[in-house]
Amino acid sequence: MKFYRLYSGADGQSHFEPLDSSRASEFFNSTRTATGLLFRNDFAPHIVDYHRAPRRRWVITLSGSVDIGLGNGARETFLPGDVFLAEDITGQGHTATPHDWVRAYVNIE
Repeated sequence: MKFYRLYSGADGQSHFEPLDSSRASEFFNSTRTATGLLFRNDFAPHIVDYHRAPRRRWVITLSGSVDIGLGNGARETFLPGDVFLAEDITGQGHTATPHDWVRAYVNIE
């Protein structure tokens, strides 16, 4: 399982940060407050140009996959069970290429 943070750096670019998915991680064994839940799907192949996350939210891939690209050329593919915290709400943002991608967005404050 991939467990990442996608955030805006001081350089105005989006960056990936691997998060600790061990049981000792700050993200496990504690309750978080969610402000919304949304299920989405993209079945038509297309590329979503650079965009920012509209708000802080967890993105959980349920089926299919998505390729996330950054301005520095870094890319990550997220498969079912993979999770990332989208926090790049400023700056250039990221691209997304969905492949029959079904996901859950869990909005947080």
